[in-house]
Amino acid sequence: MSWTAKPRLNPTAPRLKPTGTAKPGPKAVEANGNVRISNGLKEFLWLIDGSSQGRILDLGAVFQSTVMFFIERGFRLSTEDMMRSWKEFLITEEESMRNMKIGDEGARVSQGMLAGKFLDSNLQYPEDNFHGVLVWDLFDYLDAELLPRVMERLYTVLRPGGAVLASFHSKTPERFNRYKIVDGQNIELIPSPTLAVHSRIFQNREILDIFGKFRSSKTFVGRDQVREALFLK
Repeated sequence: MSWTAKPRLNPTAPRLKPTGTAKPGPKAVEANGNVRISNGLKEFLWLIDGSSQGRILDLGAVFQSTVMFFIERGFRLSTEDMMRSWKEFLITEEESMRNMKIGDEGARVSQGMLAGKFLDSNLQYPEDNFHGVLVWDLFDYLDAELLPRVMERLYTVLRPGGAVLASFHSKTPERFNRYKIVDGQNIELIPSPTLAVHSRIFQNREILDIFGKFRSSKTFVGRDQVREALFLK
């Protein structure tokens, strides 16, 4: 099925035009070396543009500029910093295991059980709830047990026709970044304290396997060799 032939989420809805404060001009964007052009974001916004009062899920750090970007366009944004939540969960679990009494080793849990326990209290949303999900580079940092479970949960909470935007590094990044939206085609990388160790480099086939349930995909490779992957449910 052709990507360009896919309908918007609500073809009859009028296009939403940006309101509120003016966007930064080209010179302001160019002056910031941490800003990267994101064709994936541009396409993601095009796909969700026709959804009146659409719901977006952001799995990265909370930035006021990103929140206002979607609110000004009529979207309802939910944020859940998955990487921070996972780290805090692991710290709590490790502390609990250190405090176990001698003889309680049998109570120790596997990585799979930890992943399941984590999702018992995270990513708790109704089915078919979101029109779009911003994953950023989260999958590069999740372990092998948690990643497919998170992907399954995201597929469940995404509406039919909804879009997921994720990015994958072609080499281990030099620093840990968080991401905030500058405008409709630019993302600012915010250097931050490391929350997780970069887990692995995904090949194209592995990325497609992660999103195996989705019906269509499109990828964009930037000058920094970061691959953006856009998938439709």
